[in-house]
Amino acid sequence: MKLSIVVPVFNEVQTIAEVLRRIADVDVEKEIIVVDDGSADGTRELLQSRRGIMLIFHEENRGKGAAIRTGLSYVTGDVVIIQDADLEYSPQEYPVLLNPILQGQADVVYGSRFLGGPHRVLLFWHSVGNYFLTLFSNMLTDINLTDMETGFKMFRASVLKEINLQSDRFGFEPEVTAKVARLGCRLYEVPISYHGRDYAAGKKITWRDGAAAIYHIVRYNLSPRQKPRRTIPHRVILRPGMASTPRDRAVTSG
Repeated sequence: MKLSIVVPVFNEVQTIAEVLRRIADVDVEKEIIVVDDGSADGTRELLQSRRGIMLIFHEENRGKGAAIRTGLSYVTGDVVIIQDADLEYSPQEYPVLLNPILQGQADVVYGSRFLGGPHRVLLFWHSVGNYFLTLFSNMLTDINLTDMETGFKMFRASVLKEINLQSDRFGFEPEVTAKVARLGCRLYEVPISYHGRDYAAGKKITWRDGAAAIYHIVRYNLSPRQKPRRTIPHRVILRPGMASTPRDRAVTSG
């Protein structure tokens, strides 16, 4: 079973090389799809020196959800995981998420930060916000997640192909949760470790994203039908096996 790893990245020059090294060390059949969402801190230049990945550039910053949508359009694996580029989630735990799918028990697996795995102690009000958003989402989806906002989500590729994703920023998490629940997918949670970072280390989510999450929870649970989004203009810079100075391929909206 082939695992497709989609890595949305924006201004993560300090961590992206280590994330890719850890992904490469995981002993599973895999493809790595990195979508740089308009980085301006040297991340792009570093990524172009990598091998064994598909590398895609957005010409301007569009948001995590937009980068995920672009990456998903190139997936060829049987199972997909979203991997943040900031070292908060460990690629070594892919087998933990993959096991319920391999056992035929799950279509979607969430790695929960609140089921007893080791984690760095961080801000109290962030955990309260996560609890509230998960509770509110559960009320509308009628499922009993402990961590809706986790950034560690794994899907059968066939499930994602049925979902019309819309969100550009961090609304991806409540949106995909609402749509997975509506499809009636078999959803599992497993405990994971979490190495959260603070704002001094580059954390990007703010209270505004929390407020926006409330809107997304309501929107995607109560207004389920949306028109498909246009393809985001992007350039394919590298594919596995390409030469070091590839001719990129531009893809425009349409």
